Amino acid sequence: MTGVILRRWRGTVHAEVADEYARYVDQTGGDELSASKGNLGHQITLRDLGGGVSEICALSWWTDMEAVKAYAGEQPERARYYPEDDRFLIEKPEFVEHHAVVCGDFAASKWSP
Repeated sequence: MTGVILRRWRGTVHAEVADEYARYVDQTGGDELSASKGNLGHQITLRDLGGGVSEICALSWWTDMEAVKAYAGEQPERARYYPEDDRFLIEKPEFVEHHAVVCGDFAASKWSP
C-alpha cells in the first residue's frame, strides 16, 4: 500500500459503558496516536447495535504504511490493547484493517510532495 493509509479497529462494548470506554480509548490510544510521527489524525466513533451493545471504532490516518509500522510494530495488522480494555470489551478482535485512501480530504494526492 502506498500513500495515505486508514487504520480501522473496531470492538463491541455494553452500551452503558460505551461513552466511558470511548474516553478511555482517546486518553490512551488517542494520545499515543497524536504523538506518533506520520499520524494525520484520528477519530473514535460509537454506534448503537441494539440489545444493550455498542460498536466502538477507532479510525486513524497515516502518511504511509511505514508510519503505521513505526506505531504498531512489525505486525501492524495486529490490534494494540491497553490494560483496562478487558474490563470494557465484549469482543476484542485480534486484527485491524488497513485501507489505501484514494479519494477525499486525506487522499494521497493531497499529501504528496
